[in-house]
Amino acid sequence: MAVSLKVEERAIRPRSIRNKLRHEGKVPAIVNGYKVESTPISIDEREFSRLLRENGANTVFTIEVGGKKVNTLLRETQLDTFTHRLTHVELVSVNLSEETEAETEINLVGEAVGVKAGGTLAQTLYTVVVSATPEKLPEGIEVDISGLEIGQSISIGDLPKNADYTIVTDADEQVASVQEAQELPEEGEVSEGAEPEVIGGSTEE
Repeated sequence: MAVSLKVEERAIRPRSIRNKLRHEGKVPAIVNGYKVESTPISIDEREFSRLLRENGANTVFTIEVGGKKVNTLLRETQLDTFTHRLTHVELVSVNLSEETEAETEINLVGEAVGVKAGGTLAQTLYTVVVSATPEKLPEGIEVDISGLEIGQSISIGDLPKNADYTIVTDADEQVASVQEAQELPEEGEVSEGAEPEVIGGSTEE
């Protein structure tokens, strides 16, 4: 389901306009893509951040530019290095009936039997690329790891198929594994063959 997002078209000159927008709580943005010429716009920062929190980054945002409604996806955001506030947003216009690719997070669920037996869980992949029509793009993919034993792993190819989307990431990419816990030497132990370090001693004979 698309979410309505209010935007305003903006000028791109002079450069001081960007600072004025940010002072007013707005973020400079741009939209381009399907049946839309590259158009500079501005977005209310607080409203946009709220919609992202409530709906996710793969949400279809319906905006109005040039007197017509356009369905868009979030392509890129830029953040201030120090304040972490939005400084620029790029939206891409999409055709709701055509598949597109997007990145989505991997969420591990369950507790691996190998971890219960003393193993250590290692997640090696945190995002994947999926292909779907815009309104069916997932905000995250849950991966059940409860059956993993020590020495076992799960890869993209092991994940169940989903009718709404296709995972584009290579099937051989490992998502997570359970490994034997590494035993750390107890305090005071010296590994076999290691020479004790001499502090303050002279090397001269």
